[in-house]
Amino acid sequence: MTSPPAAGQPDLVRGIRRWDFVALIVNITIGAGILGLPAKIYALVGAYSLVAYAVSAGVVTLIILCFAEVSSRFSGAGGPYLYAREAFGPLVGFEVGWLLWISRLASFAALCNLFVDYAAYFWPVVGAGAGRAIVMAALIAGLTLLNLVGVRTASLVNNLFTVSKLLVLVLFTAVGLFFVDWQAFSFAVAPTYTNFSGAVLLLIFTFSGFDVAAIPAGEIQQPQRNVPFALFTAIATVAVLFLLVQVVCIGTLPDLATAERPLASATQRFLGPAGAAFVAAAAMLTALGTLNALMLTGPRLLFALAEQGQIPAFFKATHPRFRTPHVALLVSAVLKLILAVSGTFIYALTLSTIIRLTYFALTCAALPVLRRRYPALPPPFRVWGGAVVAALCVALCLWLLSSSKGNEARDVALFAAAGLVLYFVSNRRPVTQPQ
Repeated sequence: MTSPPAAGQPDLVRGIRRWDFVALIVNITIGAGILGLPAKIYALVGAYSLVAYAVSAGVVTLIILCFAEVSSRFSGAGGPYLYAREAFGPLVGFEVGWLLWISRLASFAALCNLFVDYAAYFWPVVGAGAGRAIVMAALIAGLTLLNLVGVRTASLVNNLFTVSKLLVLVLFTAVGLFFVDWQAFSFAVAPTYTNFSGAVLLLIFTFSGFDVAAIPAGEIQQPQRNVPFALFTAIATVAVLFLLVQVVCIGTLPDLATAERPLASATQRFLGPAGAAFVAAAAMLTALGTLNALMLTGPRLLFALAEQGQIPAFFKATHPRFRTPHVALLVSAVLKLILAVSGTFIYALTLSTIIRLTYFALTCAALPVLRRRYPALPPPFRVWGGAVVAALCVALCLWLLSSSKGNEARDVALFAAAGLVLYFVSNRRPVTQPQ
């Protein structure tokens, strides 16, 4: 049975202040994707990549507003899975939770490929073939072991990763802007519709993370004032930083479209090999931090689905000593390795983005549904013109989904079908309700 919205519960503690929420969104949004995408986006649309960043930031801002209102109604864990389950029923909720887990696998695979690309700066042999597969296997095995025995150490280390990635991007842009060749920017030839929409689709991955950050909106002080401020401040900050990174890459790296490690290659242009080595090492640390976070959170989604009786019960098994969901963790680790070795950075990234857009659209669609269903329980944070904003967001998500390639869309459909098989197998037997 789905938990009811918690908008009117008096026991919610609004302990998240305005700047706490700004910092939360910034830290989650600045992931490792920015380390690899400048080259891929430039290859698609050239200097119009700057426009693509701006469009992506605008789309994400609208979607975030819908997430903020919907999430403010709930106090339970589950995020988009919980929202879809309440608004559209157990089956749709399950599919969202299942695909949310798959998206974490795909995100991990994308960033694992990115980690190896930057590692190849120091050890070229790991850039392809058996060396690449061995590094990926060792990386995934190490992170799996770390999260199997507990997460206290991993959570402390994540703070170091967050600080390092912010410092790297700020230093990169602050120094690199002095070396930009402004003649490198050409807007004479506009990109095709297909390439531009494809670039925006990829950039949604870079701006994502807010689906986690928006969850505690119901516990923010003065949400009617502080949520909009934090959302716009954080997204504006991130968008400006990402734009400046792209400007430096375009203005300092003539062969940006083919660069494997765009930030390291650009830094080598204006600071030499030592600067490039520093950026490559910092990029590896940044990717490693995000990989560790994905290894921590992803298996918990599988565990949560099993707890709800929506997939076989053995997925909720916990280790007798470490009390971690070891079955969900090990199954997730194996699938992450398969996706990472068999795919590429762009393939896995696009797969993750298609799935995210699917549950983004469902969460936005849940906004008017929950308003109609619970008129006596207004959300702590309410979007002005929410129904119109939600409809626009759904349309934008569908537009971006229409620009996805057939292979990735087919694979997402196959994953969704596999989830349905698990769902119906698990629900053939009656599930005892805690109530």
